[in-house]
Amino acid sequence: MKKVICMGEMMLRLMPSGNLRIEQATAFDAYYGGDEAIVATTLARFGVPVAYVTKLPDNPLGRAALNAIRSHGVSTEFISFGGERLGLNFYENGASIRPSRVVYDRKHSAIAEAELTDFDFETIFSDAGWFHVSGITPALSDKTAAITQHALLTAKKHGVTVSVDLNYRRKLWPPDKARQVMTSLMQYVDVCIGNEEDAEIMLGFKPSNTDVFKGELNIEGYKDVFLQMKECFGFGYIATTLRQSHSASDNGWSVLVYDGKEFCHSREYQIHLVDRGGGGASFSAGLIYGLVTGKSLRETTEFAAAASALKQTISGDFNLVTVEEVMELVKGDVSGRVQR
Repeated sequence: MKKVICMGEMMLRLMPSGNLRIEQATAFDAYYGGDEAIVATTLARFGVPVAYVTKLPDNPLGRAALNAIRSHGVSTEFISFGGERLGLNFYENGASIRPSRVVYDRKHSAIAEAELTDFDFETIFSDAGWFHVSGITPALSDKTAAITQHALLTAKKHGVTVSVDLNYRRKLWPPDKARQVMTSLMQYVDVCIGNEEDAEIMLGFKPSNTDVFKGELNIEGYKDVFLQMKECFGFGYIATTLRQSHSASDNGWSVLVYDGKEFCHSREYQIHLVDRGGGGASFSAGLIYGLVTGKSLRETTEFAAAASALKQTISGDFNLVTVEEVMELVKGDVSGRVQR
């Protein structure tokens, strides 16, 4: 199996304990992570060879971040060191009718200030089979947007399959710039991943009769959008998570995957959230795992749905599950009974 390459920003996520608000906190739980780092560690835990590309500050925080991702079996040979700081992410868990909230402190982070010369993409993609990046990375700065485009171009030059999770972050860039940048990158993409907000803001496609704030999801509307995206950009696969937010504490969760011929809608999980962070990235990892290991579309869809549902029952960024645990859920064991 050829190596999967993931590229993005590693951050330090600081969370008040339980459901405390940031204003109440006198201490924070600390987790290292980031969207593409979650994909990389999840794939490594599933037995897929994977390397991570980023730039970290050469200080104790940067070295701690390096050790965090390396401890899960991810290759760190392509990580560059330099810059001034590691980005911070203050995350406040919501409860009931109060939503979770995020405060970023990530301007001028090491990766945001990175130069193209920090990475040898010809070497990075020389023995790779897959490249994954999210829309967060080009949103960090004009420099990272240029680096992302160069990475995508080089990946395609080497015949590497490319997946992109659109992952719009309104606190990082305005809709008009996001659409301009991301639309230009779609020419390199084989597998496009994104929820309804991502598809509408970044690519201009909106599913009909869907209101996620009211918990109203129209699967036929999503299918119509997928067909339009396929026609416009020629993606090999299009996938989305479907979150029904009953409250900040309880969500319905399923996924929809399209391969140009067949639509697969997974079973729906009812999740009492422990930490919703990383659910989308864990879906991306499960989707990639299914595709690189030759699973059928139905098997891939159900595996990715289960892997991402499990993540939302685990505190912190990384999806600390095994293939065997995911398969137990796929087979229908949602009882939560003690395993002895």
